[in-house]
Amino acid sequence: MALLQTHDVVAHEVYSDEALRVTPPPTSPYLNGESPESTNGDMDLENVTRVRLVQFQKNTDEPMGITLKMNNLNHCIVARIMHGGMIHRQGTLHVGDEIREINSISVANQTVEQLQRMLKEMRGSITFKIVPSYRTQGSSCERESPSNTRQSPANGTGHSSVNSFILDLPSTVQPKSRQMVVPRPSIKDKMSVKIYVRAQFEYDPSRDDLIPCKEAGIPFRVGDIVQIISKDDHNWWQGKLENTKNATAGLIPSPELQEWRVACLAMEKTKQEQQASCTWFGKKKKQYKDKYLAKHNAVFDQLDLVTYEEVVKLPAFKRKTLVLLGAHGVGRRHIKNTLITKHPDRFAYPIPHTTRLPKKDEENGKNYYFVSHDQMMQDISNNDYLEYGSHEDAMYGTRLETLRQIHEQGLISILDVEPQALKVLRTAEFAPYVVFIAAPTITPGINEDESLQHLQKESEILQKTYAHYFDQTIINNEIDETIRHLEEAIDLVCTNAQWIPVSWVY
Repeated sequence: MALLQTHDVVAHEVYSDEALRVTPPPTSPYLNGESPESTNGDMDLENVTRVRLVQFQKNTDEPMGITLKMNNLNHCIVARIMHGGMIHRQGTLHVGDEIREINSISVANQTVEQLQRMLKEMRGSITFKIVPSYRTQGSSCERESPSNTRQSPANGTGHSSVNSFILDLPSTVQPKSRQMVVPRPSIKDKMSVKIYVRAQFEYDPSRDDLIPCKEAGIPFRVGDIVQIISKDDHNWWQGKLENTKNATAGLIPSPELQEWRVACLAMEKTKQEQQASCTWFGKKKKQYKDKYLAKHNAVFDQLDLVTYEEVVKLPAFKRKTLVLLGAHGVGRRHIKNTLITKHPDRFAYPIPHTTRLPKKDEENGKNYYFVSHDQMMQDISNNDYLEYGSHEDAMYGTRLETLRQIHEQGLISILDVEPQALKVLRTAEFAPYVVFIAAPTITPGINEDESLQHLQKESEILQKTYAHYFDQTIINNEIDETIRHLEEAIDLVCTNAQWIPVSWVY
């Protein structure tokens, strides 16, 4: 029987300030051009495992930029390669490669955490013995169908299915029926244009038990702009914060994973509340509900789960609408009136419509537009009103056409509305700049009265629920200072490049 022997390909990385040289693999994977043959002289490629040695230098604390996973055969597989990282720049490993040894140490019977720790601590010359995932262009997709890859992130790894990448192994290791040729499209092909998103939730990878590698994650806050580098993994995207010097991408949860996480937490919270509401005798306890929460509970329930909003950066342009959000009694009306009085050539307030009868000396179109009840109900059914309500048997509301008339005059309309009105306003037609006026800071021993505490609590609820809509947050500790900050913010946003929802453009 002919000798079965594979060819070891050694990729030496020679580091210098200017160049990096990698020895390419030979055209034939077998030594001296020989091929393994069976006893009858026929080719017997099925029983060959092609092994490759990859060697490079690591003399800094920079992470290698790879994450690992164990497949169902307990083989160590390269799960992902971080864009811009050491391995990505060198091109020495690929997603799906099986790692057999690291510096002649077998990876068998070691956990992913142990291997990641080993790689982090290694210095000097590092050698991987791998079984490459040879992939050529073909008709198969790299990722399995969503029904297979998206079974449940709750398995604790947050990885895609291990069968997303099929290794080109001999039949003695892998059944013939599972062999397939999978293309490896480049990131350039997949990401022909840069994609940016605005984060709509806070994320700290150090506190995430689902992330494959905490060190590979990038933290962000609500409102941060993130460039999306890769969406290859269904659960973990690769991205990097805009305007940061770090060129290496990090892991962030995909929208599907984050929505799944939030839904699970909500269900768990509901379950706990139901259990806490019952006594041993099966009687429900009388629960206290904050009036504000009870009032807006229906609104909160109707909110969509938010993760990321795709945005685009545009040159400076004038916003059409200034939206002031805040708790009732925080001072929005005073701020609105002050801005209109100081800058009548710049700001205007949309005059509301009402069904009540005009009082003596009231002029139609000056403080109110007076309309009949039937007319207002007809306009409401036609979705002509931004918001409306009733008071003392009369209806009041703000018509969208009133806003349009202000914009036609070249003025910025100022609104102090409820947060749910943003679903109508956040369009290119109204181009709003949303400012949240937060409640004053409570100083122990100085301003601890009950009304201020209630204002603070209501403000915190609003901020927690709608923060992803805010363009600016100003704490109203001193009203004149708040107005000055607001004027500066409006001047700045109208004279500088802006990140806006991509839906405003396309």
